Amino acid sequence: MARLLLSALVLLTVALSEGAPNKPKKVKCNDHKFPDCLHKDLYCPDACPQHCKANCTTCQPVCVPPPHPPKPHKVKCKDKNYKKTCNKQLYCPADCPQTCIADCPTCQAVCPSPSYSPPPPVVTPSPPATAPTPPPPTNSTPSSPPSPSYTPPPATPSPPPDSSEAAGGKRVRCKNRSYPSCYYREHRCPAACPDRCEVDCVTCSPVCDCNKPGAVCQDPRFIGADGITFYFHGKKDRDFCIVSDTNLHINAHFIGRRNENMGRDFTWVQSLGILFGNHQIFVGAKKTATWDNAVDRLELSFDGLPVYLAEGEGAKWQPTSETGITITRSRDTNAVVIEVDGNFQIKAAIIPITAEDSRIHKYGITDEDCFAHLDLGFKFYSLSGEVNGVLGQTYASNYVSR
Repeated sequence: MARLLLSALVLLTVALSEGAPNKPKKVKCNDHKFPDCLHKDLYCPDACPQHCKANCTTCQPVCVPPPHPPKPHKVKCKDKNYKKTCNKQLYCPADCPQTCIADCPTCQAVCPSPSYSPPPPVVTPSPPATAPTPPPPTNSTPSSPPSPSYTPPPATPSPPPDSSEAAGGKRVRCKNRSYPSCYYREHRCPAACPDRCEVDCVTCSPVCDCNKPGAVCQDPRFIGADGITFYFHGKKDRDFCIVSDTNLHINAHFIGRRNENMGRDFTWVQSLGILFGNHQIFVGAKKTATWDNAVDRLELSFDGLPVYLAEGEGAKWQPTSETGITITRSRDTNAVVIEVDGNFQIKAAIIPITAEDSRIHKYGITDEDCFAHLDLGFKFYSLSGEVNGVLGQTYASNYVSR
């Protein structure tokens, strides 16, 4: 009887210890300017039992934000057979931010598991071991065995659903620490722009680059500062002023094809000339016949001299003669962010006209030229109220949408 009572007491003690909440963290003031509070034991309040610090002035514990989660690890496919289709850095998913591996066939970062292996190529399953009844004659041509239902193994455990429209879109994250509830939370680009979007940290949702104010994309579709879309087709092989202000002037060179049925040119922005202060930057898309995402077709110069920017997302260039000017690759190839502190930021990505685009819109694109062009996103930090230009006018103080 005594043994049973002792066992029950032990079980009760264990249960109480497991159910008890964690003890609050103990912190101390270590500033000798506050001798009354120096080394006094203070305990974190209930609102933040593990994340607080000592306020030496009031000699009270105060809550602090929990530490930010570590940045996810980046991996890359190392199989040379997938060099053209998967030649980019991949971010580990939230389920395994530091331990993922690259699955080359799907070009996705996936969480490893004890039994994980990349999906094998689809092959015709072997016929069942038991012969059908009645057995076919040995000298006749056997009929094709019934194909059992075959389900390829999943490439990775199913991630929690996100707010994207397309599960196969590019992975993007909010990188602004001012929004802790959204910071580094993973999203996928929507179906409308599977490769070109970013996270709006305020709404914590992915937004297409070409759907934001300051965008200039496609057969030039402009989105003004007021968010209203308008079109400016211009003419092929001509230059047009995009922005003109006291310390910033941006010209765009248009390329295109003549459309006899419409009486105007199909046009796209091929390059930008940017003037600010005593400097000039050129960014353009080189003429390209056959498009390959893995081949960089970007042309850059600063003050008339070529800019050589290493390939790879995050690669950065800054002039030695000037501070506050940076050019950074936003993808491994064919996309950069140009920023001048306190003046402007320009996102430029090179896009080809595909055979499908040409068929749908009747562009008449040939194999000689895929009309590689720039999709652009502008942000301005110090425009005056008198700014002008096709896009710039929408930022003027007296601009009224038509």
